[in-house]
Amino acid sequence: MQQRLIRNLVIRVRNGEITERGLARRTGISQPHIHNVLKGKRFFSWEAADAVLLELGLTIEDLVDDEEPPAGTDTAGYSEDSE
Repeated sequence: MQQRLIRNLVIRVRNGEITERGLARRTGISQPHIHNVLKGKRFFSWEAADAVLLELGLTIEDLVDDEEPPAGTDTAGYSEDSE
């Protein structure tokens, strides 16, 4: 589930729906931590993951029902150039 949440966040940041800074402010999680999570260097604690889900109005079911990204879409890591 953690990977699905991270993939969802990476896609939202790349699409301009959210920013790392905005997500940090809304959830109380530090921006550097969010940045490292999106790059695949760290993970959210369960409490932090819950805070992100709650803030974005998502449920576990939303992550399970999430469609797989199109073939060739790179969501494995987050590039600093995307922010």
